[in-house]
Amino acid sequence: MAREKRREELHVTVPNLFRCPISMDVMRSPVSLCTGVTYDRSSIEKWLALGHKTCPATMQTLPSTLTTPNLTLRRLIHLWLSHTDPAQAPPPPCAVSRHEAAVIIKGDADAASLQKLVDFMKASPGNLKFVAHSSSAIPRFVEFFAESDEIRIRELIVEVFDLISSEKSVRERLNELILSSADCLSSFAAVLRKGNTESKVKSAKILELIALNPESEKKIADQPDLIKNLYNLTTSESDSPAVEAGLSALAAIATTRTARKDLIRFGIIRTVSRILSKPDLVEKALAVLESVATCTEGRSAIAEDGECVAEIVRRLMKCSGAATEHGIAVVWSVCCLARDELAQETVAGENGLTKVLLVMQSDCSGSTRQMCRELVKVLRAKSSKSNLAPYETRTTHIAPY
Repeated sequence: MAREKRREELHVTVPNLFRCPISMDVMRSPVSLCTGVTYDRSSIEKWLALGHKTCPATMQTLPSTLTTPNLTLRRLIHLWLSHTDPAQAPPPPCAVSRHEAAVIIKGDADAASLQKLVDFMKASPGNLKFVAHSSSAIPRFVEFFAESDEIRIRELIVEVFDLISSEKSVRERLNELILSSADCLSSFAAVLRKGNTESKVKSAKILELIALNPESEKKIADQPDLIKNLYNLTTSESDSPAVEAGLSALAAIATTRTARKDLIRFGIIRTVSRILSKPDLVEKALAVLESVATCTEGRSAIAEDGECVAEIVRRLMKCSGAATEHGIAVVWSVCCLARDELAQETVAGENGLTKVLLVMQSDCSGSTRQMCRELVKVLRAKSSKSNLAPYETRTTHIAPY
């Protein structure tokens, strides 16, 4: 009896919440998918690396493959393990002190040290401020980013940049140092090309953040392959955050004629036409189209894609106010500025006149209302010609007295 009792005491029941649904082992680095299910990082990364696009537990299709560290669950597992088997307890989420963080900042960058620093910065707002306001941190990280050839180190430094950029007081300094280094911008292109999805999204957001004026926009857009790699983000069919980040960055950066022509060549019109069917991405997609429509080549490419024009009209007044204004600007560009008759017919065929009149009556901006007025004239004229066409045909052969 004593032996049986002792055996029961030694038996430990692992809470199901602490087990990875894939490996069934106690999770050491729990991360959550967008479905809300948590897995051990190593297990879910292997699953995604095999090309799966579903949540293993629910089999739902994943709109995004990004993972979020579940720090609360990690602390609970650590606390539970420390009471049941101290030898198995993983290190706490923040395993370095401020002194050690300062040493990492001043020392040579390696992936292990940078990961510790990222964990340190995520552990508390105070830790983040400590690193962001360190006098040598930003210059050192920009230098590391520009010089390193290791993609993992670049990914971790992008995460550091992303965290630091939340501190408005140091954002200007970060922007200035990144823009002053061509090698740094080249490293962003490399991350967008070879990095994991999370790093690509964060790189796009940082590039959008530093595109503050025409000079910075041109400097970023002129970087070889950068526009192409941002465009590639928008072509994902299953990762909405990646598509949104790519569209948002392109709307901010692709402001030069050369960049717009490049986007047209890559196929941005066809891509945006497909994206317009996704309500949460309409505003960003139409913002990119509005930018592209400011050049002659862009207006021609949009007008030639009848389905794109039709989809824009269908979305008017069925999306946000900003998205509707972007849509009106695109329709005005092809119908009034370019005077493209095929585009005018497409808009008219989608009940565009009624839609434009509804926008005019909404709380839109003055410039949008003026575009609407011009569109109403064009579309009414198009409608009048269509209605008169049968009568003109019938009277053509009537001889005068």
